[in-house]
Amino acid sequence: MLRRLGLLVAVAATLLTFTAVPATPAAPARAAEVLLSQGKSVTASSTEGAFAARNAVDADPGTRWSSGFADAQWLQVDLGAPATISRISLDWEAAYAKAFRIEVSDDATTWTTVHETTQGTGGSQSVSVSGSGRFVRLYATRRATAYGYSLWEFQVHGSPRADACGSADAARGTSVTASSTEGAFAARNAVDGDPGTRWSSGFAEDQWLQVDLGTRQQICGLTLDWEAAYAKAFRIEVSDDATTWTTVHETTQGTGGSQGVSVSGSGRFVRLYATRRATAYGYSLWTFAVRTTTGGGSGGDTLLSYGRPGAASSSQSDQNCWECTPARAFDRDPASRWATSSTTGWTDPAWISVDLGATAQISKVVLQWDPAYARSFQIQVSSDGTAWTPIYSTTTGTGLKQTLQVSGTGRHVRMYGTERATAYGYSLWDFQVYGTGGAPNPAPPLPSDPAQPPRLVWSDEFDGAAGGKPDPARWKADPGTGQNGELQYYTDHDNAALDGAGHLVMEARKQATPGKGCPPDPLTGSTTCQYTSARMNTGSTFQFTYGRVEARIKVPKGNGLWPAFWMMGADFLTGRPWPYNGEIDIMEILGKDVKTAYSTVHAPAYNGGGGIGSPYTLPQGADFSDDFHTWTADWTSKGIVYGLDGRTVFTLDKEQVETERGPWIFDHPHYMILNLAVGGDWPGPTDATTPFPAKLLVDYVRVYQ
Repeated sequence: MLRRLGLLVAVAATLLTFTAVPATPAAPARAAEVLLSQGKSVTASSTEGAFAARNAVDADPGTRWSSGFADAQWLQVDLGAPATISRISLDWEAAYAKAFRIEVSDDATTWTTVHETTQGTGGSQSVSVSGSGRFVRLYATRRATAYGYSLWEFQVHGSPRADACGSADAARGTSVTASSTEGAFAARNAVDGDPGTRWSSGFAEDQWLQVDLGTRQQICGLTLDWEAAYAKAFRIEVSDDATTWTTVHETTQGTGGSQGVSVSGSGRFVRLYATRRATAYGYSLWTFAVRTTTGGGSGGDTLLSYGRPGAASSSQSDQNCWECTPARAFDRDPASRWATSSTTGWTDPAWISVDLGATAQISKVVLQWDPAYARSFQIQVSSDGTAWTPIYSTTTGTGLKQTLQVSGTGRHVRMYGTERATAYGYSLWDFQVYGTGGAPNPAPPLPSDPAQPPRLVWSDEFDGAAGGKPDPARWKADPGTGQNGELQYYTDHDNAALDGAGHLVMEARKQATPGKGCPPDPLTGSTTCQYTSARMNTGSTFQFTYGRVEARIKVPKGNGLWPAFWMMGADFLTGRPWPYNGEIDIMEILGKDVKTAYSTVHAPAYNGGGGIGSPYTLPQGADFSDDFHTWTADWTSKGIVYGLDGRTVFTLDKEQVETERGPWIFDHPHYMILNLAVGGDWPGPTDATTPFPAKLLVDYVRVYQ
C-alpha cells in the first residue's frame, strides 16, 4: 500500500505462478558430483626437487608432482571428511605409470582397492570408481619410463558422505526453552558457546531442555557438559513439530562430567528429558551441543561467514547504494548488499573476500546476486589472504541465487569475478560460506515456524458499544497524509469506530482539512485535503514473525476508493526505508473494480509495479463489496500462501522467489495495518458517483502461531 507507483493490471505478466503439473517418472536420485581434492592436504612417498605433492591438487595446470626414480611410489590426499568417491582424474606428465591402483581408506592405515590396471596409457585419464573414504591414494607399481612418476593434476570427484558426523555445534546460538530455570541460570546459557555459563533447572525429577535447530536435520551426536548436578536417568528426543517426540537415546546410568552421546535420528527440535537426578539439586548443564551429519546440504555445515571481516576490490557508497561495503554481504541481512564502486569498480576483474578467522573445511557457498552479477567467476580459498586456490569456476554464471557445492580448505574465501553480465559492476546481497572449522560467530537464531496446528495468539473481534474507539492496547491511529498521490488526510481515530454489532467501521468522508497539504485534487485543483479517512496499525502493540493472519472484511465500492489490509517490516519504524523493510499485502481492492482483489509482496528487488503478486476474483464474478469475505496469509519460513474464503488464491515459494526474482526479505518481525485510502496513482480519482461517506467494515482480525 505504501508503494504503488502506477501498478497496472498488466502486472500479472510479471507474476510468479505456481501451477500443478502432471507428475513424470523421476530419475533415480543421485548426489551431485563435486571436486573433493582441490587444495586439500596431500602427502607422497617421495618428491623430486621442487615438484612437491601439493602441486597435484592446486588446480594449476602448470605445476606438477614428481616422485623419486623407483617403481613403488604413492600420492595420497586427505579429503578432510568421509566421502563417496565416483571418479579420479589423472593428468600425467610424460613420466606416467604403466601399472597402478587407486585405493581408499577411512584411517590412512587400512586400504581398499577401487581400481587397478597394468595398462596405464598416460596423458589425461578419467577413471570411474565406486568406494568411500576420507583418504584416497594413487599407488603406482610400474613406471612407463626410466624416470619416476609425475602428475600435473590428481583430482578426486564424488560427494560428501551423508553418514559422516560433523564436529560443528548445530545448537549453538539457537532458540532454546526449558521446563524451568533456577535464578539467573537461563536455558540460553547451555547453547551460548561459553563454558563458564550454565543452565540449571528447578529441584524436581522430570525436567527438560529443548533446542530449535531452525530446519529439519539428521542428528548424529550430542555433547553434554554437566555441572555437579547431573542426570542419572535421561533420554534424548527429536521432533519435527515440538509436539510428537521420538526417543533416539535413553539411559539410567548417566555418569555426569562430559558425556558424548551417539544417536541416529532426524528432526528440527532436539530435547534432553531428564527423569532421575544424581543429587538433591535439579539438573545443570554447562553445554548442550548437537552434532549433525555432513553432506551436500546444510546437515553438519555451519554458517562460517556471518559477521566475519570482509574485503573487496572496491565498494560503492552514493545515493544509489549507500555504504554498500563488504560487510553487507556477510550480515545475513537479505536487504543489504555489497557493490563495486560506481566510479572505479565497473571493470573486470573484481572481488570480495571474507576472513573466517581460522582454517576451515569449505563445503558450500551461497551467492544471492543483485542484477549486477558475474557471468564468469571463481570461488577461491587461501590460508593467508595472498595466495589463492580456485575450488569452483564457471563462465556461465546465472545470477540471482546460486548454491555451490564445493570442497576446499582455507581461512579466507573469495569470489573473484572475471566477466560482468551487465555494464555495471558486481553486487551481492548475500555471500554465505558453510563448512566446519573456522572461527564462526553464532548467527542470531532463525524464527520458529508456527505450531501445527497453530494456536490463536492475538485477535480483535471489535466487540463493544456503538461509537467506541479501536482498542488502544491493540491499535494505534496513524494520522497524516498518505503516499502514492492519495488525496485523504488520516485522522486520529475520528474516522474509526465500533458499530455495536461486532464490527469496526473505517469511514472515508468528503471533508476538507485546511492546513493539511495533499496533492492537487483532480476535480478542484486544491491542495487542501478534501477527504478524511482512517489508518491504524499494530506497530507499537504487536509485532510478530510467521503465522496465519486472518481478517473478515467488507469493502466499499466507488471510484477512487482503495481499502487495504497489509503488513510492514517492523524495522520501518526505526528508520529503515521502504522497500528494504519488506511489505506483505494481504488484501487490496480498487473501488472502481470491486470484482478483483490483489495480494502482493514488495522488496528491494521487486516493488511497486514490479511487486510479486496476483489478481483474483470471486466465483461467478461476484462483487467483493456485496458481502464480507475472509482473507488469510499463511506465512512461514518456506513462503506465503494467500487464501480467500477457505480457498488458496496465490502461493509464494521462498526458494523460487530467490532463484527467479531476488532476495526474500520477510523472515523478520512485521506489524499489521488497516486503512481506507482515497485517490492515488493506482485507484485514480473520485468522481460524482463516489459515495461518501464510504465504509470499510472489519468483523475481526486474528493471528495464529
